[in-house]
Amino acid sequence: MSKQSQRVERDLTMSRGMVEAIAHEMRENDEVFYMGEDVADYGGIFDSTQGLLDEFGYDRIMDVPISETAYLGAAVGAAQEGMRPIAELMFVDFFGVAMDQIYNQMAKNTYMSGGNVSVPMVLTAAVGGTYNDAAQHSQTLYGTFAHVPGIKVVVPSTAYDAKGLMHNAIRDDDPVLYMFHKRLMGIGWMPAPDGPKTPVPEEDYTIPFGSADVKREGEDVTIVTLGLHVHRALEAAEQLADDGVDAEVVDLRSLVPLDTDTIVGSVEKTGRLVVVDEDYRSFGVTGEIVATVADESLAALDAVERVAVPDVPIPYARPLEQEVIPDVDDIAAAVERTQ
Repeated sequence: MSKQSQRVERDLTMSRGMVEAIAHEMRENDEVFYMGEDVADYGGIFDSTQGLLDEFGYDRIMDVPISETAYLGAAVGAAQEGMRPIAELMFVDFFGVAMDQIYNQMAKNTYMSGGNVSVPMVLTAAVGGTYNDAAQHSQTLYGTFAHVPGIKVVVPSTAYDAKGLMHNAIRDDDPVLYMFHKRLMGIGWMPAPDGPKTPVPEEDYTIPFGSADVKREGEDVTIVTLGLHVHRALEAAEQLADDGVDAEVVDLRSLVPLDTDTIVGSVEKTGRLVVVDEDYRSFGVTGEIVATVADESLAALDAVERVAVPDVPIPYARPLEQEVIPDVDDIAAAVERTQ
């Protein structure tokens, strides 16, 4: 279990944890700045920059025109010149507009230059559905970015993790994609589950990438997941406990690098694996985790289940969206099939 609750009393929302880390890094390093659509006066439509404009002004908290290709390209160039930009992609679904900047420039310029330039930038992106915003504003797309070499990919699920991962992302000399789930941010018009609001120390701290967190220890089955579904898995685990099933919940926290040791170690203890993902089922996180465990410790696997979004666009209609995005009952049912 994370130890943050043993050290501090104050609780923050996930958005406040992110903003606190960004503000600290901006005070410490004049080369850090933030750019994106509606990040200055509005404070980010998911509160990702709330309050930063008042302290740092328009020179360092910059609204940009609606041209993802232009401003992500500018961020890549600024990073290569020694600055540390944070560029926000308002919805991860918009990545296609700037795919060359992300996939070919941000991810590969260090390699293409023979190591003569580095690209120390953070690309933040809001992900996830559950609020009826339809197929072009509701995807997670974790697998799309974890697939390409050259980008580190992190996905916080709590305020404590959000702050520590953000500190680490800004200080990293490689490009980092920081994917935050809208439902976890703690904004008024989109209530979060109880879990992501956690104790957060006032001082700065980092959480190393590639360090998964066992959010709940158990003996009977391993549930591997990330983002919003950490909280749905924890709720399912509590329900299953009433039926005598003791589930361990592993929060990946980063996909690249992936903490294979923690995943495999848990499965070798429980013998059963359920992978839960809000991304599409095919060619995604669920398949990768199962394959990784099979590669490393096939004999430990007694049963496997995958819970993910079927290969369909995220529906607009509320009942249909609820049908395709995995919920607590879906996770509990998958666990029961492994017993």
